[in-house]
Amino acid sequence: MGKSEIQLHPDPEALAAAAARQWLEELSSRAPGSGPYSAALSGGRVTTAFFRSIVDQSEPYLDALSDVHYFWADERCVPPDDPESNFRMAQELLFGSLGISENRIHRIQGELSPGKAAELAMRDLRNFGEARGETGHRFDMVFLGMGEDGHVASLFPGESEEAVDDPALYRPVVAVKPPPNRITLGYDAIVSARAVWALISGEGKRTALEQSIAANGSVPFSEVIRRRDQTRIITDVAL
Repeated sequence: MGKSEIQLHPDPEALAAAAARQWLEELSSRAPGSGPYSAALSGGRVTTAFFRSIVDQSEPYLDALSDVHYFWADERCVPPDDPESNFRMAQELLFGSLGISENRIHRIQGELSPGKAAELAMRDLRNFGEARGETGHRFDMVFLGMGEDGHVASLFPGESEEAVDDPALYRPVVAVKPPPNRITLGYDAIVSARAVWALISGEGKRTALEQSIAANGSVPFSEVIRRRDQTRIITDVAL
């Protein structure tokens, strides 16, 4: 069973501010010349506060942020200007405010067919890894949210064992909530990341969080925790 580090904060705003501060400080502590850094973003309500907090605290860390390339933990199969698009939220709240150049934004092309979108996202990630001298790719950071059913990215409960063990970096899924067609990172891509931080807010997620950190947990987030050495949970849910 992997270990989880749980940080408790009083409300979503404090949670988001703490997560942003910790990430910016981690970026600034990287050795000079470390090269490009890869972060996978998620959607969700607390993510909006997280993005705003990054912008609010960004000024001392602009040099460190200049090395970050942005990918996604999952995306809905919708156009990039759709209100349901995770890319659109990041573009409006984070990228535009920080002036992030397009060559550092690796959006999933949700307007394409799910299979094609997953294929292109996987190719883009592999190309990024090869440019860093890697044969595959290992994310520096994966940011996750968690649903009330314990899902993370678009990895939902009830998937077959074959799907859970699928080694694909990105794969199309049909979600149990709208919009149904999505592209998600697979478990292997999340588990292999150098760091995984889950931002979890709301009392409605208490049961799923308890299940996730239990030794016999069976929800998707528990699968991530179990397979990793360390997962950071930043939450306002007191257990």
